[in-house]
Amino acid sequence: MIILPDFRVRQRDFLLKISRAITAQLDLDQLLRMVLEASVSMLGGNVGLIALRDPDDQLRVQAILGVEPEKVDVFEPLLEMAGSDDISVDPDALKLRTRLIARKLNMNLRQVISLPMRISNEMLGIIYVFRSYPGAPTPDETMILQSFADQAAIAVHNAGLYQATIAEKQRLSAILDSSGDGIMILDADQRILRCNQALARMTGWELRYVVGRLKSDVVRWKAPVPTIRLSDMMEAGWPDTLPFEEEGIYLDKEARTFYVDGDIERLDGSTLSIGITYSPLFFEDGSLRNIVCDVRDITHFREAEKMKSTFISIVSHELKTPVALIKGYAGTLRREDARWDESTVRRGLKVIEEEADRLTDLIENILIASKLQVDGVLNVEWQEVKLDDAIERAIEGFATQAGNHKFVVNIAEDFPTVPGDKRQLRSVVDNLISNALKYSPTGGTISITGTYDDNVVEVAISDEGIGLTDYDMQNIFHRFYRSKSADAESVPGTGLGLYLTREIVRAHGGNIWATSPGRNKGTTFIFTIPRYTT
Repeated sequence: MIILPDFRVRQRDFLLKISRAITAQLDLDQLLRMVLEASVSMLGGNVGLIALRDPDDQLRVQAILGVEPEKVDVFEPLLEMAGSDDISVDPDALKLRTRLIARKLNMNLRQVISLPMRISNEMLGIIYVFRSYPGAPTPDETMILQSFADQAAIAVHNAGLYQATIAEKQRLSAILDSSGDGIMILDADQRILRCNQALARMTGWELRYVVGRLKSDVVRWKAPVPTIRLSDMMEAGWPDTLPFEEEGIYLDKEARTFYVDGDIERLDGSTLSIGITYSPLFFEDGSLRNIVCDVRDITHFREAEKMKSTFISIVSHELKTPVALIKGYAGTLRREDARWDESTVRRGLKVIEEEADRLTDLIENILIASKLQVDGVLNVEWQEVKLDDAIERAIEGFATQAGNHKFVVNIAEDFPTVPGDKRQLRSVVDNLISNALKYSPTGGTISITGTYDDNVVEVAISDEGIGLTDYDMQNIFHRFYRSKSADAESVPGTGLGLYLTREIVRAHGGNIWATSPGRNKGTTFIFTIPRYTT
């Protein structure tokens, strides 16, 4: 029986203890520090460092002991000597580099021992230990130390994988939590394993109450429910098959995903329109592992689609009326079996002219709205504009439509000109007076006031008509918006006039807003235009 010297026993015990510790350590920085301290202690060194290969296959110092970190550049010549798969170097060159390092550090370093850290014949890095005395380790010591270095390589590799996994998990969590779409991850039984804050906001549930619940408990469809739901698809064999080809179900057979949309009831009882894309994740054996649900709020999309349909309906109606009148009067006037007197012909031609102008205005408004949607800005042909003259001419133009209405105009003396587009600002006045006439069907007074200060001119146009609700005042300047009031719904229009009015005022650097005491109490539209360009 061979009895090893006490030093060797302690050395192996120390090696065993450290080896166990480093295989359990997953924090890379702490692991490198532990490995380096053990290496320097076992070899009786004064200075130690660990260099690991970076993605560019260059050795970079990752841990250092016995020297201030800011002096790490001193060791660069030594790292340059290491090969890509071994550390076999010329001994004389190694001694020379060691002496140069010792001189720069002003330390008594007479020997460097290199321990390559290998795994699967790949060198991850090198442990360097500098000693103040010469003498090579014995073959037995070298074998033990190299075994330790290889174990350290495994531990470093595992720590690197662990850190990469943690980093990837954190990255995915950040993506999940910052996503504007709601995300749910379900197990094969449709129970929620995880969801993000966006999903919580959509459903009204707090995150802590969602995990572990069935998806159907959190996403509760309102009538009419989607044609096919997740449970129906799974009962029919999804994701192995995509059996349904029905309206409202959008399938991607290659990715085995499907999409449905509908309205859900939130926890507070309110309704939200959503669309869900279901995507399967599989185990290696092909069985279903998870279902990823991407939930998107499509409320604005549906509102836009509804607005689009409403706009098409309104525009179609608005176009039909003048076209029908033009066609009717033109057909009547050209009848060969009739002889019309001059006054009748003039009345007919006047109607044709007015309806043609109406068509022109409608088409122009649509074109301007489309240009605004694409370009985002209006082109203004700047000149000095007298708004009081524009108001006076607008009133003259609407005189034939005024009926039982009465105009009361109060414009301040010496009303100043403003820089702007004469045609566009006249359009603002025309739109607001036209609205006052249309939404005051029983007549009444339309008041127009004009004031100014050192910075802006202000024009207010008031009527005694059907008024506006709070909701109307929040939305009245939106594109295609029309009041939901039964009184207002009977008034012709496309919902573009006030939208374009606001955009014109904004293009001139001004503001516009509406006030109303309530239903049937009239409305006042006020706009301001700067007196000077900036």
